[in-house]
Parts: sequence; structure tokens; C-alpha cells
Amino acid sequence: MGKVMFYHLTQRPLEAALPQLLDASLSRGWRVAVRGPDRGRLEWLDEKLWQGPEERFLPHGLAGGAHDAHQPVLLTEGPTSNNPACLMAIDGAEVSAADVNALERVCILFNEFEDGAVAHARTQWKALTDAGCAAEYWSEAGGRWEKKAESAGA
Repeated sequence: MGKVMFYHLTQRPLEAALPQLLDASLSRGWRVAVRGPDRGRLEWLDEKLWQGPEERFLPHGLAGGAHDAHQPVLLTEGPTSNNPACLMAIDGAEVSAADVNALERVCILFNEFEDGAVAHARTQWKALTDAGCAAEYWSEAGGRWEKKAESAGA
């Protein structure tokens, strides 16, 4: 059974924080799915990830391509075909207890400055911990990631 980690973005935008978290997951040997609710936003994120520094190349693809199953990081709106060990949900994408239980790790990234994002993350926390999922809440308010809360789950 996996764990869900909530990442509260308070200092950096998604396109700056996500590559760090993706690098950490890839260094563990995990494939990652990045789930978002909006195709246009995923296309924008795809472009941002390709524009990263060359020395920090982040191999990834946008779902719908011929090689989805082979992508180390796949940006998708729904189910993924790259057999991920980790799911990163952005922009309020839905995550279920079944997702958490099926994967090594689920990360929910939410931005302090997006309307309703904090309230939605709180709702997700309650639903997932009530379903017995282990959870951690991380904030970058102090300038680096710090664990602020955790729930052991059932």
C-alpha cells in the first residue's frame, strides 16, 4: 500500500517545483504519471518541461503518442499506459484511495494562489485519510520542503 503526499506550493509555481519532484521520483527508478484535468494545461506544462536546462533534461511525453508505454514521465488527463509507480496530481485532478493503494506514491500538488486549491486539497486529504490512506502534508513556506503533518491511515 502506498502513501499520498500533499505538496503545498507557496514559493514557486508548478513549473518550477514539479521538475524537482519528478527528478526525485525518477532517481528512485519509478515511472511517473502526471495527471491534470485540462489538456491545454498539460500541453503548456509539456512545453515548460522541454524548456528546462539541458543538464537537467527531464524525459517525458504527452499522452496520446505512439510511445506512451515507454515514457518515464507521462502527462495525462486520465488512465496511464506507462505503468507508473508514482502519480502526481496537479490542478485539482481527482485521486482515489484505489490510486493510492495501487501505487508506491501519490503526490498532490496545489498552489496557494489558485482559487479554491487549498480547500480542494483539504477535501482530498479528508477523503483519502478517511479511506485509510497514509498521508503527509509538505509545505515550502520556509523556502524548502518541510513536513508539517501526517496521518498514519488505517
